[in-house]
Amino acid sequence: MDETPAPLASGLYIVATPIGNLRDITLRAIDTLRGARLVLCEDTRVTAKLMNHFSCPAPLAAYHDHNAARMRPRVLEALARGEAVALVSDAGTPLISDPGYKLVRAAREAGHEVFAVPGASSITAALSVAGLPTDRFMFVGFLPPKSAARQRALGELAPVHASLVVLEAPSRVAACLRDMARVLGPREAAVARELTKLYEEVRRDTLAALADLYEAEGPPRGEIVIVVGPGEIAAVDDDAIARALEAALGEGASVKDAVAQVCAVTGAPRRDVYARALAMKAPPV
Repeated sequence: MDETPAPLASGLYIVATPIGNLRDITLRAIDTLRGARLVLCEDTRVTAKLMNHFSCPAPLAAYHDHNAARMRPRVLEALARGEAVALVSDAGTPLISDPGYKLVRAAREAGHEVFAVPGASSITAALSVAGLPTDRFMFVGFLPPKSAARQRALGELAPVHASLVVLEAPSRVAACLRDMARVLGPREAAVARELTKLYEEVRRDTLAALADLYEAEGPPRGEIVIVVGPGEIAAVDDDAIARALEAALGEGASVKDAVAQVCAVTGAPRRDVYARALAMKAPPV
């Protein structure tokens, strides 16, 4: 049986690469990287290590947010000549928190084929080991780095009844978990670190307990994915909503932040809670 791969058809190939362990690359990904005429990547130094390891001779070209507009015409010209072009990220599946969707759209609009070469992803890897519901999930990406903006973003996510997948820098993990605990309430969560690598670790507990842990230990090392389980939705009476609002506003929270916190904990409709909060803040007549 001849296992020599067939020459690649012309088109743009979106190729997933390992997130840590190099053996997680697929056979098809290796064939594609070996057969491509050009490989687009975020950082040529990072991808060169992968290409050398698997003896892939294709030339590399950087494709990132700063040069994408300039590079897209060059790529489209290569596709028009009938070449096979691969797009990879530094790790995992391209276009997930990485540049590239405009290139995919432009290639399709120009009539070129776009092929998915699936493989590793830190998102699905974290979900698979978190021990939290996976029937519905929402990929959030990176939250804002500042606490106030982060809490506002979390307030918008609070009504979403699904597991949330968040990427975070090690230096902000503790602060992010603390804001999650404040806004999202007593939810279960998992912090996955260095997935597929030598020091892979997954810790699962409540958001508040995880925040305590990382505040005490200091910033962890490596790549971090946080998975937050969905909150419980339960009927809450008006008195309970009023007490929760009074407590939040009494601690100095703005109306917007207080509403977000109460909606997260109670599951009450935002419009109703916001109207009640405005009434509570209105000056007496």
